[in-house]
Amino acid sequence: MSKTKVQTVEEKLTNLYKLQYLTSQLDEINTLKGELPMEVSDLEDEIEGLKKRIVKMEENIKEVEHEVSRHQSNIKESIELIERYKKQLDNVQNNREFEALTKELEYQNLEIQLSEKKIREANDRKNTKNQTLEEAKARLSLKNKDLESKKTELQEIIEKTENKEDALMKKKLRAEKNVEERLLLSFDKIRERTKNGLAVVTIVRGTCGGCYNAVPPQIQIEIAQKKEIIACENCGRVIVADDVATSVDKIDRSESPEEQERRRQMIMANDDMDD
Repeated sequence: MSKTKVQTVEEKLTNLYKLQYLTSQLDEINTLKGELPMEVSDLEDEIEGLKKRIVKMEENIKEVEHEVSRHQSNIKESIELIERYKKQLDNVQNNREFEALTKELEYQNLEIQLSEKKIREANDRKNTKNQTLEEAKARLSLKNKDLESKKTELQEIIEKTENKEDALMKKKLRAEKNVEERLLLSFDKIRERTKNGLAVVTIVRGTCGGCYNAVPPQIQIEIAQKKEIIACENCGRVIVADDVATSVDKIDRSESPEEQERRRQMIMANDDMDD
């Protein structure tokens, strides 16, 4: 806070409302961005996970293909052995040789049948894995399109609001220097526990502009007098008089809420042009 002079209560209230006014505009920019930054980050993580999964599935398919190739080699080897044993059968000298060759032939035929079964099973696994792989690739393609769309949307918002956001941040930092440390701490704490981010409000139709609970008439009078900083008895938000708020945001509180909102938008648009 500036130490050039002691602030009056009205000056403290004005500085607090100015800080709220600037902070609310930054909140609106973040609301405009919405969940996009988080969605982009989540999509990037999901896409990275999908890519790793696809690589793993492709490796598994290659392993199955190697398994099929190995069984095919076994079949080829068995066929060659069968041809050799059949030729040897023509030259057997005794029953023992005949029985030995016959057993070898049976064994190699069984090896072929087993390898053929293993190939069928492996091909079934490969087909299943290929189907899962194609589904993962299709999902990856959709996620990439979704990511590009959200990135484009986010970038457009950033480009549209970047200059304004930077200007508001500089103004907010300057405004914080004009607020007492204890009030600044209270301001931040109240913002943390409220959904709308409002720590400093005005009276709206006899109620607190933050929680909309009734403000007693005597308290309203004390707020208008600006002799002390008064907080809402229900929500703890600081309540300032209308003229304090108007000195900052230039909004006439005697107008209808709709007219106030229209004027607020006009003022913000002019601020954008000034920035």
